[in-house]
Amino acid sequence: MSRTLATVPGPGTWASVHLVRQLARQSLKRICAVCERTLLTGERAIRFSPDGEDFVDVCPLCQELAIDYGWIKEGSPTSPTVPNQRRRRRRGLASLFDPRRQPPDDPVVAEPILRRLSAPEQQMVEAADIFNSSDYRRTVGGIAKSLGEPRASIVPLSGVSGELIVTVAWDISWYQYRVTPESAQPVRLAERGHELADLDAGYQRWNARIEQDGRLVPDISPV
Repeated sequence: MSRTLATVPGPGTWASVHLVRQLARQSLKRICAVCERTLLTGERAIRFSPDGEDFVDVCPLCQELAIDYGWIKEGSPTSPTVPNQRRRRRRGLASLFDPRRQPPDDPVVAEPILRRLSAPEQQMVEAADIFNSSDYRRTVGGIAKSLGEPRASIVPLSGVSGELIVTVAWDISWYQYRVTPESAQPVRLAERGHELADLDAGYQRWNARIEQDGRLVPDISPV
């Protein structure tokens, strides 16, 4: 009577099985294509296509940045979209004192104090009000919930364009926004990076702060 002998896997077979299992675990690890952070177990990712063909994972905090880059969200029309900002046409510093102008929901400086500020300080206030009326305020507030309180600065660019640069920086990441008061899109993401050493020293004169809800407030004395 013949007996069927069970086949015992050899060392090479066990190594192959271990490799397959390891690769399977690695394939399940998802990384945000924007901030390169490993997504937590159960964290919902949004799929975007940078090139209109392949899709990548983007964490909830970075989805607006992906839109800024022109990436196409899965299931959306193929044409890129831009943030739905509350666009406000401005006419420079004089509009700050125009009684007909619509103030932001929470202006950073009250009217009596505003009149006592210097022209550069009024520029900072105007840039902060414009930033706070954009969707980027919510983006920064969301990132701050994960990375903690950032440092911030508001720096006017040289020239007559009236543009200012808002810099928001953590130890492991920084973002720069260009504020153009008279533009149809007054706030846009200009630069981003990971190392503070890559950020020009002129933008590291921290003269503003970010509150818990992402609100930008310049450090200006009220007296």
